[in-house]
Amino acid sequence: MKHVIPLTAMTVLAAVLLAHNTATAKRMDKTVDYEQDGKIFHSYLVYNDDLAGKRPGVLVFPEWWGLNDYAKMRAAQLADLGYAALAVDIYGQGRQTQDRKQAGEWSGGLKKSGSLPAHALAAWEALKKQEVVDPAHTAAIGYCFGGTAVLALAYTGADVRGVVSFHGGLQVPDVQQAPHIKAQILILHGASDPHVSAETIQQLQSVLEKAGTDWQMVYYSGAVHAFTNPKAGNQPETGAAYQERAARRSWEHMRLFLHELFPAFFNKGRSAVR
Repeated sequence: MKHVIPLTAMTVLAAVLLAHNTATAKRMDKTVDYEQDGKIFHSYLVYNDDLAGKRPGVLVFPEWWGLNDYAKMRAAQLADLGYAALAVDIYGQGRQTQDRKQAGEWSGGLKKSGSLPAHALAAWEALKKQEVVDPAHTAAIGYCFGGTAVLALAYTGADVRGVVSFHGGLQVPDVQQAPHIKAQILILHGASDPHVSAETIQQLQSVLEKAGTDWQMVYYSGAVHAFTNPKAGNQPETGAAYQERAARRSWEHMRLFLHELFPAFFNKGRSAVR
């Protein structure tokens, strides 16, 4: 999944995605440090300081590259919608890479060791401790490997209101986990994504349905893996490519999902959400 586009293209994308509210929003950001498994994690909190009081908090789990500018950009977008967003240092010690092999080793190591749920829970606990966050109103979104992470968080039974997976790796909860899922789940998936089998999708839906989980899954025609990120390139035949239509629609689906999770907050007019 190592694709490179000119920096100017990414800069233009960021400007387009973030411009709609930045004229009025006073965006604040800071590094949030916390410890887990003997490692220090350096996650990134961003919020709109023009809003008074506490607001819902949303975790942003990055792709398998680690906490990079793309994840931070998505956190900033959420801040402009009225949330306090914590872009997660998923590997600890601020590690990130642009090397596919290294990313595979790091993400594979987390899954193989069974440490991913603990890392996700540690980030959630750190989010809830932030002064601007209402700890009873939290959610999580994640991209690619981050999509796997938000599901792992939900499967712990954490009292997180909802999770959103964008073109994520879809892990099926086991029979012990499924009955304890409290989070609502939204899965945003490329209909042509070759990295997730139809059998896995069917099994996941069956388990969630039997457990009585409140879940939704949206498919985007012609979209493959990594469809939200322009750095994935424009060659869907490789299995990972950006698709503007799916990226735009999936963000809107997420926005409406989060708005539904936190109606009391937004009905008070405390957010820029429209």
